[in-house]
Amino acid sequence: MMTTIAPKAERFTSIDTLRGFAVLGILMMNVQAFAMVFPAYVWPPAHMDITGANLDVWFYSHVFFAMKAMTTFSALFGAGIVLMLGEEKNANLGLHYRRMIWLLVIGLVHGWIFWSGDILVPYAVMGMLVVFARRMSVTGLMIFGSILIVLGGALMAMIFVFIPYMPEDQIQLAFTPTPEMVAESVALYHEGFLARLPANMALTMQNEIGQVTFFAPRLAGAMLVGMALYKSGFLTLKWSAGKYLIAGVIALGVGLPATWMATEHHVETGFAVDELWLGETANYFLSPIVAFGYAAVIMLLCKIGLFRWILYPFTAAGRMAFTNYLSQTLIMTFLFVGPPGLGWFGTMERVEQAQLVFIVWIAQLIISPIWLHFFRFGPLEWVWRSLSYWRLQPMRKNATSEPLPPTPA
Repeated sequence: MMTTIAPKAERFTSIDTLRGFAVLGILMMNVQAFAMVFPAYVWPPAHMDITGANLDVWFYSHVFFAMKAMTTFSALFGAGIVLMLGEEKNANLGLHYRRMIWLLVIGLVHGWIFWSGDILVPYAVMGMLVVFARRMSVTGLMIFGSILIVLGGALMAMIFVFIPYMPEDQIQLAFTPTPEMVAESVALYHEGFLARLPANMALTMQNEIGQVTFFAPRLAGAMLVGMALYKSGFLTLKWSAGKYLIAGVIALGVGLPATWMATEHHVETGFAVDELWLGETANYFLSPIVAFGYAAVIMLLCKIGLFRWILYPFTAAGRMAFTNYLSQTLIMTFLFVGPPGLGWFGTMERVEQAQLVFIVWIAQLIISPIWLHFFRFGPLEWVWRSLSYWRLQPMRKNATSEPLPPTPA
């Protein structure tokens, strides 16, 4: 007899911990899009030095972080839908859609005003769709999610394969900008927040169209896999320590060496545009394997009581993932965009970018536990929650109020 999963009022620290690692890991890749022209994210020679230590930073970031943290974040978003709603037919879909609509609104402001790399808009759109799959079996979710991920990989490979056949001006705009184009972008960012706003809006529109079309299958597929991992007990520490260990060893033992070789291919070919498809497609399909391996290791550590206090800063960062994600944008926008910001765009090499990321990591790992010592939610989690329930939620831990409804993941 099949058991129906009901909504959960409690939080799972294992899920929060994994989310903490994911939200921090995302910044290691996103910093490139904050600090340099956007094509440099895909084609590193587009901007600044890509030799020596800077090449090393790009290489290790690509191997260990590229698409891995984002895959984890997407899977946890899907798991959070099941955690909050359960599988029951009479689940509160009205609340879910209010949450997604407000997430969409916040994402639009985030993307169009602050940073074109926003992920909240596609998450909100996909969240409105994948919710109907939450009652599928674990096997069905894994199969359907995997099919969608493969479909997304085929679409991405097709785009990269056809790059050499695109008009030269389109190739330059998307992948290989000329020095003049780079200088123009740098000058625009240095000029100031308002001056760079139209260009940011144009890039946001392009990115959002791509995210809800070509990238949508990958995103939805990862969410479905996340639902499956939650329902199977993987994310809630119901697997044995031995199973987590075996899963982590196999996934990382296969995924990381293969990703390393795919990344080496980029370097060996001198980042040849007509060879991009091979390395990027390989990383696309290997990143879910590596992400699963990371998750298995983190679940194993969460299962061992000795590590819980050590992991708590990451748990707190995960409970405040929404605040931490958006605050990363505010920090980076202030640093890299001109007045009223500092206008460092195009001045920090990859080594310095990595150093900056470590500083932000440390700050968020320190601030998150301190904040949650006094408050129930991160500040932006509180805003999102209050908007979703359409009433102010109790914020301070000693606040007296009616019992809280189930906590969104």
